[in-house]
Amino acid sequence: MPGEGRVNGKPRRVVVMSPRAAAARRPRHPLTREIDEQTRLGEVYMRSLVRTQFRLALFVCTVLACVVGGLPLLFLLVPQLRDARLFGLPVPWVVLAGLIYPAFVAGAWLYVRQAERNERDFADLMERR
Repeated sequence: MPGEGRVNGKPRRVVVMSPRAAAARRPRHPLTREIDEQTRLGEVYMRSLVRTQFRLALFVCTVLACVVGGLPLLFLLVPQLRDARLFGLPVPWVVLAGLIYPAFVAGAWLYVRQAERNERDFADLMERR
């Protein structure tokens, strides 16, 4: 028939799809669901975050241990520092009392700042997917 397949005088469009096209699509759900349901993928993501935080902790602890452990070596190699006085106090005591604790506080502050950044990046990754 002459008007069949036309809408308002224009040819009607027909979409042809494979019956498998709908089956090939995976349902979209947030990655947090993978973590909540403790799937293999969620486990991989969590292990990655824990590993990143652990590496950060090891790095900060190693730096602080080298600083604290290096002081006796410094005083051993430079005997003038052992006998020197600053404000009437021996330099080793001033260094231990006045510089080590601020170094610990700075290390802790940097650790917390970087750990929060790692967690923010992880949360952004979860939201993006």
